[in-house]
Amino acid sequence: MSWSIKVPSSTSNLGAGFDSVGLALNLYLELQVSVANQWEFIAASECLEGIPTGKDNLVYEIAEQVAAKFGQAERMPSCHVLMKSEIPLARGLGSSATAIIAGIELANVLLELNLSNDDKLQIATDIEGHPDNVAPSLLGGCVVGHYDGKVSYTQIPVKGVTFVAVIPSFELKTKDARAVLPKEFTFKESVQASSVANVSVAAICTGDWETLGEMMEKDHFHQPYRKALISHYDELYSYLNEGAYGVFLSGAGPTMIAVVDDKKVFSMVKKWKAEYPNYQWLPLQVENSGSKVEKVREEIT
Repeated sequence: MSWSIKVPSSTSNLGAGFDSVGLALNLYLELQVSVANQWEFIAASECLEGIPTGKDNLVYEIAEQVAAKFGQAERMPSCHVLMKSEIPLARGLGSSATAIIAGIELANVLLELNLSNDDKLQIATDIEGHPDNVAPSLLGGCVVGHYDGKVSYTQIPVKGVTFVAVIPSFELKTKDARAVLPKEFTFKESVQASSVANVSVAAICTGDWETLGEMMEKDHFHQPYRKALISHYDELYSYLNEGAYGVFLSGAGPTMIAVVDDKKVFSMVKKWKAEYPNYQWLPLQVENSGSKVEKVREEIT
């Protein structure tokens, strides 16, 4: 028995949508799974070099956690898993969230759990602690989510804009990026911050990218604090904003993303690459479909 599992990457926060707004993007984690005598994970792309090859692999750990949750741990067969990924690790593009979704999908198909998307999202958010990356990787599009032990969400398809990821050569761990955030806001600061987030969500719903860009610049929640960890932030932010609707820190960073009109993106990226050749530039589209699992036909020989 063999299966393929394909999970899109994600960007989150979108400025003020801290821990609650995310978008699926067309970079993918792909797994080719076949039943075997023992668990083995094989890295088949540069992004995954050095990943654990046995039961200490995150995908297995999540699958085992799901199996245990349903009392099925003893039933889960061992598998050979070939892993391919286009998603840079620790760059704010949801690499760990894709592994969580892949692990849930793996347990679901191996054990025939017949989980709904809502079931999968609840499990993923319980593990991750917030829905902003796992929800779009599972469902696709833009997902606005709330979590207080139970997940509530709205899914919004997105088109007409390209999200240009500007990826530096260094990593930034989420725990380090969270350590610089304030412990609390005053009531007045909270009202200001939430109003920016509210307008941001409305702008996404209506495709008003210029207003979204303005709101990204007014974020109170995380960018003013995290930019100190990224030496090029201010320079690149000002430069990109000259041609983009808006610019935001993807997830915890250090990747920055410029929101660009589809009709202008080719010329803009060409110019930006020439000016800043030391960064990786990835023009990405929103993936409006989420994770996909397919049974692979066995060839008869």
